[in-house]
Amino acid sequence: MQKLSYPQLVLRLRSAGCVFAEDEAILLLAENASESELTQLADRRVSGEPLEYVLGWANFCGHRILVDPGVFVPRRRTEFLAESALALTLPGSSVVVLDMCCGTGAVGAAMLAARPAIRLYASDIAPVAVACARRNLPRCRIYLGDLFDPLPVSLKGRVQILVANAPYVPTTSIHLMPSEARDHEPLSALDGGADGLEVQRAVLAHAGEWLTTGGHALMETSREQASATLKLFTANNFEARLARSDDVDATVVIGRLHH
Repeated sequence: MQKLSYPQLVLRLRSAGCVFAEDEAILLLAENASESELTQLADRRVSGEPLEYVLGWANFCGHRILVDPGVFVPRRRTEFLAESALALTLPGSSVVVLDMCCGTGAVGAAMLAARPAIRLYASDIAPVAVACARRNLPRCRIYLGDLFDPLPVSLKGRVQILVANAPYVPTTSIHLMPSEARDHEPLSALDGGADGLEVQRAVLAHAGEWLTTGGHALMETSREQASATLKLFTANNFEARLARSDDVDATVVIGRLHH
């Protein structure tokens, strides 16, 4: 069997509906796999498996983040969440950061790369996500459990920046998502409940107990739900504003805890 050439690989990917077939072919060929391994990788992608699962990594803020099957794949739009949080810190800053619903730990990893002195904590409810985050953040404390439940009590009132890419897709809209997300990524990382705000609501209900006075919470949301997420912030004692990046179609709510 002859190794797939670039044009052949592009054709296979394009025929399977891969919009960015040329870019994906370059990434697959860069793996320097044997002909049988490359064919297997191509087969997995053509079957609809997310490219990041096939490669085992995703590019996030210019860094290679390890991605295991069954973990939420970091999106390019979420880079704006990391950038928005970094804008609240100074170089050399040793602020305490909590990456909640951390998935692969991509947001925390991007922040740590830019601000090596920060003290980073993270949590996720999924064992496979926590295992993956621990590979991406080997020197950080990653906790397994539901939101704040697994965190050490000693962290209460000490968090200066809380970032959360909590699921925000309404249950009834899951079927509208691309099949590679809907069929391969964990439902718990996609489903935000009946109104899409269930997990956001739970995070913000207790965020004030963990943040310092004047601390910040940042949450990714959708353009459609931005106003509802903003109202959740203000209802939980935050002075909040919307931040928007049209470049990556990202919306983030940034809140500062009232004194």
